[in-house]
Amino acid sequence: MVELRNGSAQAANGKSSAAGSAYSIDLNAFQTRLKLFYSHWDEQRTNLWGSSDAIAVACPPPSEDLRYLKSTALNLWLLGFEFPETIMVFMKKQIYILCSQKKASILETVKKPAREAVGVDLVLHVKLKNDDGTTLMDSIFRAIRTQSKADGHDSVTVGYIQREAPEGKLLETWADKLKNTEFHLIDVSNGFSTLFATKSNEELISIKRAAYLTTSVMKNFVVSKLENVIDEEKKVSHSALMEETEKVILEPSKVNCKLKAENVDICYPPIFQSGGEFDLRPSAVSNDELLHYNSASVIICAVGARYKSYCSNIARTFLIDAEPLQSKAYEVLLKAHEAAIGSLKPGNKLNAAYQAAVSVVEKEAPDLISNLTKSAGTGIGIEFRESGLNLNAKNEQIIKEGMVFNVSLGFQNLQCESSKSKNKNFSLLLADTVIISKDKTEVVTLMSSKALKDVAYSFNEDEEEERPSKRSRGIDGEPVVSKTTLRSDNHEVSKEELRRQHQAELARQKNEETARRLAGGGSESGENRSSVRTTADLVAYKNINDVPPPREMMIQVDQKNEAVLLPINGSMVPFHVAFIRTVSSQQDTNRNNYIRIIFNVPGTPFNPHDANSMKFQGSIYLKEASFRSKDSRHIGEVVQSIKALRRQVVSRESERAERATLVTQEKLQLANNRFKPIRLSDLWIRPVFGGRGRKIPGTLEAHANGFRYSTTRQDERVDVMFGNIKHAFFQPAENEMITLLHFHLHNHIMVGNKKTKDVQFYVEVMDMVQNVGGSKRSAYDPDELEEEQRERERKNKINVEFQTFVNRVNDLWGQPQFNGLDLEFDQPLRELGFPGVPHKSSVFIVPTSACLVELIENPFLVVTLSEIEIVNLERVGLGQKNFDMTIVFKDFKRDVLRIDSIPSTSLDGIKEWLDTTDIKYYESRLNLNWRQILKTITDDPQGFIEGGGWEFLNLEATDSESENSEESDKGYEPSDIEPESETDDDDSDSESLVESEDDEDEDDSVEDSEEEKGKTWEELEREATNADREKGNDSDSEEDRKRRKAKAFGKSRAGLSGGMPKRSKLR
Repeated sequence: MVELRNGSAQAANGKSSAAGSAYSIDLNAFQTRLKLFYSHWDEQRTNLWGSSDAIAVACPPPSEDLRYLKSTALNLWLLGFEFPETIMVFMKKQIYILCSQKKASILETVKKPAREAVGVDLVLHVKLKNDDGTTLMDSIFRAIRTQSKADGHDSVTVGYIQREAPEGKLLETWADKLKNTEFHLIDVSNGFSTLFATKSNEELISIKRAAYLTTSVMKNFVVSKLENVIDEEKKVSHSALMEETEKVILEPSKVNCKLKAENVDICYPPIFQSGGEFDLRPSAVSNDELLHYNSASVIICAVGARYKSYCSNIARTFLIDAEPLQSKAYEVLLKAHEAAIGSLKPGNKLNAAYQAAVSVVEKEAPDLISNLTKSAGTGIGIEFRESGLNLNAKNEQIIKEGMVFNVSLGFQNLQCESSKSKNKNFSLLLADTVIISKDKTEVVTLMSSKALKDVAYSFNEDEEEERPSKRSRGIDGEPVVSKTTLRSDNHEVSKEELRRQHQAELARQKNEETARRLAGGGSESGENRSSVRTTADLVAYKNINDVPPPREMMIQVDQKNEAVLLPINGSMVPFHVAFIRTVSSQQDTNRNNYIRIIFNVPGTPFNPHDANSMKFQGSIYLKEASFRSKDSRHIGEVVQSIKALRRQVVSRESERAERATLVTQEKLQLANNRFKPIRLSDLWIRPVFGGRGRKIPGTLEAHANGFRYSTTRQDERVDVMFGNIKHAFFQPAENEMITLLHFHLHNHIMVGNKKTKDVQFYVEVMDMVQNVGGSKRSAYDPDELEEEQRERERKNKINVEFQTFVNRVNDLWGQPQFNGLDLEFDQPLRELGFPGVPHKSSVFIVPTSACLVELIENPFLVVTLSEIEIVNLERVGLGQKNFDMTIVFKDFKRDVLRIDSIPSTSLDGIKEWLDTTDIKYYESRLNLNWRQILKTITDDPQGFIEGGGWEFLNLEATDSESENSEESDKGYEPSDIEPESETDDDDSDSESLVESEDDEDEDDSVEDSEEEKGKTWEELEREATNADREKGNDSDSEEDRKRRKAKAFGKSRAGLSGGMPKRSKLR
């Protein structure tokens, strides 16, 4: 809840503050909401407010516990603050408030606005410090009786919140006296629930910001944390994960969320559950058990955050080597969850959401209906659970625009027969925050994917079989027909036929072009895949006199000369830190501490012979050294010092090597007095400059032959030459948080210590709220309507400034000296965009006139259309919700680009766009192994040309030859094998062309091996065990074999049941 601070405050811009207090109540919001309260009370007096003559609300004393009370919610909604130990009585002509002197001085300012808004007099009863308040209470009761008699009522009905038990001496006294009066008391909780149900625009903004924080924590912290724990097989408890996640919520900057920490709070302690014990209630607690991630494990994570007291919630379930039942249950739950969200539309009844979910489960998996949760969620706002908006089978309230729901659905107490006892019982849970708008239902936590392939974590090597026959069917086994096949409209058919004819002509032209290019000497020149690494001779000391005299025979770290001095045979022997591969420490049972240093030895894997080793052939190299000490503190300091020094040297040498490969750029010609530079101020840059100092914005200037970006720091400067710009993009902020300029370059440049081909300059247009009241504004004063208007004006202003800069630069590029560069700012065509996963996360990809780009999330995506050979749309026509797009470049030495998880609803739009840009596309039912296909083409270009070129990808032509032929899924086969042949060789060739992603994973494993830091004690022990086994002592248990399999996890992917591929990484 809000923290009250002492100090002075000024009244400004519709806000009023009491002298000597930091509170400023938004008078405009107070008047608007007071009117809404009284009009709602008037209109629904009989139905929801129990025909009450007065409504009494008592707010309890402050508490450290997380709790949601309607009395507190009313305070925050009406006044913007919580007023503890305060009693409010609302009547038709008066509002009586019993409170302390300090609170009365704050509330004094709302007397006039209350009178102007609804014509009521606000009467303050100030309770002195030692007063029990009974006299003041009696005077309030007398006023209620007097008003009731004046209205002609014989009995007095007083509404109150029945479920809130009185806390503290003041509220207990009030409750006793209220019950002992002759008043008829009636519960009005439902009235308040309905009053709070429909949110204003400023309330929705707070909920969206809370949802943005919630999703950022789930996506950027929770998922990556789980990945790290599982990947490194760490032992961590649920409660420890809960505590770490809570700290991240309370510090939004840790997940790159630019919300003020004083405005945020948790809705509840984050929930982590695994190991067969699950509780799907929001009141569940993360226990002290270790996170369980063995095969067939299920991990449930739920996170809730508040922004300015408004709540949001998200829950995700992650599957580890899922069993078929778990996969099927999750797919059914996902469909039911989406059906429930889809039914939340203005005018529908609340029970329609739960009925929609039940219908999906009854159709897809009727045996799971008894395990479905009894509710699909609740309303959410200032209260985490708005009781009147329960999404169950009985609630027949009407959904209205502006309502917000926490749609939470799950299966509980499911059993997996083939799993171990710990994993036999499992539950599944999904939750999202949903805003009801006039035109659409907005899922504001959508940024965190819940697709099966994004939450399935696979590391079991025994499940690598492909099931193409099953992938073409839904859960119920029925074949699913694509949208295009169902079309019967003549206009659409003719349009499709025209597109097919155009694609046939493009195929002919493309095959001719490819044949000419291959006949002329192979593919277009591309970048080398690897460059020879040159290293300078690293010397710790040039002369023996430079070695520092030994203080004592202990390991010393010489930071200045980047050396480590080791005591060997009574002498201090220096080693340059660059030749140390890893350093680690260990403690045995006798409290002896060991430090182990492993050196880079030439000739071992991933350490080939360098210039030094070739110069001193026949030399003997020290591979590792171990030292013992009783001083654990000294050991720890030495290890940390060596690691820090090694990181520093490696970083410096890496940057030096990167700079050595750069293409020399022309020198920037600064603008003179005759030509003033075109300037755009207060921009941020990506990639960011290095260093640990606070990041500061800079200015972008267009000079005679290039751009210069600089900050107030001397070393933070970047020059981008016009001649090095391949593509320039301008993307104004519409649905995004930033307005940006992006340059995709021909050759790499250095930004700080980073080598890059993409440089971006941007300004954030959201969350840059100007505080009119200065630092004296309270953290809980909304003023959101005005804030939203400021944000809108700021966004428009920034877009106009960028557009002006772009127009002026375009005019500059139009001059004769730049004609050969063909430069012009390109702007993304949002209406042609589609979601997809080009790297690790789902992003919105947008075409431009010359490229396909994604410029918001890092790493950026910029694909030049003229460099594309063909596009292959994979996993199409199998009833899948998603398909993949593989882009093959004209440079066959360049790896293909694959964009995964594109919704099938975008298929027709993508086909139309590709056709209009004269790009030939094909469709296939499986993911192909493009590395082998391209290798086959480059090895035998003549065979490829004679075999029809790219037409081996033509699915329709292949299907027309034989409906049952398995050859249609093979990809390009340049050999002379008979079509009828079904030998083992044929099968192996076919399988090698269907991508199981093992090739990529093998490469990844090599790269991972390069980064390994030497053999650990456990690895040495494992080698000894293997040596014993080779000698005949083979006592390997099934448990040991499974443990070894787990080491491979993250390096292989197994197919999930139902044809949905698993990811080796969570998203």
